[in-house]
Amino acid sequence: MLGVRNSLKLFTIKSSSSIIAKPCLIIPKNTIRCFSCPRTTTPFFTNRNLGFVSVNRNGSGDGAGSVSIRGFSSAAASASTNPVELNDSASFSGVVYDTVEEIRASIPVRSFFLSTSIDLRSLIDWNKANHIPPTSRMTNYAVLRFGDTNSNPHDLEASLSGSDYCYMVVFQYGSAVLFNIKDSDVDGYLKIIERHASGLLPEMRKDEYEVREIPNLQTWMEGGLDYIMLQYVNIDGIRTIGSVLGQSIALDYYVRQVDGMVAEFTDINRGMEKTGTFTMERKKLFQLVGKANSNLADVILKLGLFERSDIAWKDAKYAQIWEYLRDEFELTQRFQTLDFKLKFVEHNIRFLQEILQNRKSDFLEWLIIILIGAEILISVYDIAHRSAITSL
Repeated sequence: MLGVRNSLKLFTIKSSSSIIAKPCLIIPKNTIRCFSCPRTTTPFFTNRNLGFVSVNRNGSGDGAGSVSIRGFSSAAASASTNPVELNDSASFSGVVYDTVEEIRASIPVRSFFLSTSIDLRSLIDWNKANHIPPTSRMTNYAVLRFGDTNSNPHDLEASLSGSDYCYMVVFQYGSAVLFNIKDSDVDGYLKIIERHASGLLPEMRKDEYEVREIPNLQTWMEGGLDYIMLQYVNIDGIRTIGSVLGQSIALDYYVRQVDGMVAEFTDINRGMEKTGTFTMERKKLFQLVGKANSNLADVILKLGLFERSDIAWKDAKYAQIWEYLRDEFELTQRFQTLDFKLKFVEHNIRFLQEILQNRKSDFLEWLIIILIGAEILISVYDIAHRSAITSL
């Protein structure tokens, strides 16, 4: 530690049992990065600014707490080859935070699209103790709360940060948005939903987001790269955020479905370009027509992509969140892209239908010609046969 002694400062941390001296680095306020280091690390690099390694909080009996930030500076480490021991309990996230408070206030949000339909009534009946009654007449989603049974589920102003409970926002069209749930517990919560889902997808769609609850934030809301900062996160905020994230992950599924149809028609057109023929059956074409129409109907009707959240109608603060997240996830632009692709599919379907119709018309015309020709031959034969009988 002699090589980095000049970059470290010893100070004491009070705990309930003893006073512990630990080497700590004085780090500028706005340059904190959280990452993990599960074992002793030997720095072999130079000219890098290595920041926050671990955060240890120790509370005292008077209610006050102290924070210890253990780390080292690579500027001084370049002068020494001795290994620097890091705290083994640190965790690696790779997420940049501006303050230590933001680390504590980080709320993970995960959205999934796991089926084409979820029976909300059955889900609520099986989880009555966890169900939070809706505040409006909208019935296309349900909110479930788990953990921390001592808190009041109807307290709309209750803060989520620092609590032990978590939320699930489940939508009838197949999306589920999970708040404040650990990675190890996600599968268990998804199984609760799968019991009441139909049309389970072979490959589940997934997306991740982050909400940071910062009470001393100067404005009600601030956006960032893959996260949003709010002064507080309550049930109304969860409903608003969940509505946009649920639509986004579902829209991603339908976009991929349409992409598959576009790729199929592209292959058909290339085959026609090479061979000059078209071999698709009418049944297959009708199936593609039904798939394209159902996808468009699901996006507009089931997802309610152009319907403003009920909470956003009532409160301007949540309208701000709703509009920001829609812009952040580019819902309008993605739908326009989806609509353009569907128009391409529709154009190809109409073209191929005309080809099949022309084939059918040609077949009927040839059939009529053959029948007329057969009738003429029969008439000629009959006339010839009668002439032969008359001559006798």
